[in-house]
Amino acid sequence: MTTTASTTTALIADSRALGLAHYAARGVLEHVLARHGITFQQQIALRAAVTADTPQTPDHLVTHVRGSLKADPVDIRATLDGLLAKQLLVADGAHLRRTDAGRELIAVVGAEIAPITARIWGGIPAEDLAAAGRVLALVTERADAELAALTA
Repeated sequence: MTTTASTTTALIADSRALGLAHYAARGVLEHVLARHGITFQQQIALRAAVTADTPQTPDHLVTHVRGSLKADPVDIRATLDGLLAKQLLVADGAHLRRTDAGRELIAVVGAEIAPITARIWGGIPAEDLAAAGRVLALVTERADAELAALTA
């Protein structure tokens, strides 16, 4: 029998640890999304459209997704085209409107991922989550500033 040391106490919060956690959680979500025929980027764009109070322009959705994923605007527009082709979004003049199918898909994915998310995050003390949230917000702010400087 082989035993392995727990990595939860050995890791120091750094870019690698953050990346490993991100990709582990994203892998779980992508597995669920694949069962529904959509990609991670499509889910981010569709969620933005579904949760918006009013229909969004393609430019607004591109800006939202780019802000979240730092993805190429050309790729994001292709993502929106894919959502239109799947009839999860529909063009309504200058805006993209969520369809009932798009809203339902987000709800179904949310229901499927909720118990998994609860198992992943469950049992972590609230003070640890609060500290991690503060650190992650600061890292995000600093990384966004560095990216802005690099792309200016």
